[in-house]
Amino acid sequence: MVKQANNELDALISLIDEPDKEMYLTIREKISGYGKEAIPRLEEAWLHSESSENADRLEHIIDEIRFNDLYHELKSWSDFQHNDLLKAFLLLSKFRFPDMDEEKYLSEFDQLKQDVWLEINENLTALEKIKVMNHVLFEIHQFKGQSPKQKSPLNTYFINELLDSKTGNALTLGMLYMTIAQQLDIPIFGIDLPDHFVLAYMDDSMPLKDIEDYMEDEVLFYLNALNKGAVFTQNEIELYLKQMKFEVNDTYFRPCRNKSIIRRLITEMADTYTLENMPEKADTLNLLLGALD
Repeated sequence: MVKQANNELDALISLIDEPDKEMYLTIREKISGYGKEAIPRLEEAWLHSESSENADRLEHIIDEIRFNDLYHELKSWSDFQHNDLLKAFLLLSKFRFPDMDEEKYLSEFDQLKQDVWLEINENLTALEKIKVMNHVLFEIHQFKGQSPKQKSPLNTYFINELLDSKTGNALTLGMLYMTIAQQLDIPIFGIDLPDHFVLAYMDDSMPLKDIEDYMEDEVLFYLNALNKGAVFTQNEIELYLKQMKFEVNDTYFRPCRNKSIIRRLITEMADTYTLENMPEKADTLNLLLGALD
């Protein structure tokens, strides 16, 4: 049965040079219907393509299959797995790096978490736990932030490049920081500020709760992953909003949902692709936002 399906797929790919537009669209739709299993054969055909038009057609079908697969995976995450921020971070990194070795980077993430876990115990205060996390991430592993004065380059938005280069932006460093913390039952969540992303350490006298169950008055303090986990207070958020001439909103002082973080990640990535003069990539990314509705 598998062999028959492969033969049928190969036959369809051999028709990729079909001159009739309507016929070609039918062929493309049928090939796309095979899903990501078709990609190795399409890539092989692309390598041996004898015309630029055929190569473009094959590349378009590969991109279409990858997009559909990513869209459905992100939709599934949004519906059933939205408490797992790391999962969505890995998914979106595949937008640019479809062949990324996910297990490799999961292993690197687990090593970071293990290094923090070895230094932390339940008797530490909240500030002492932050001191440990900052020491492990920013001194031992030497993660650093992209200057906030510069627009974040594309390579700061993908988890593989974040872990490889140890350089991120406010959003991706914050995502890494809070994900490690939460997996260690430390109640650190994201704060979705305009033009910035910071973190909040919530009341840890009770077990970890779902994000929407926390209130503003449960914030112990805020911290900035972009500035090596520096701790600050609500007054500094109010000052920031005033200086940037943003209207004060209650949502800027309490944790946001993971879907909001991923929506922001997609939007910032799309904006960066636009600045890099790749509007088609930006448009494709914006279509992914529909998976979060």
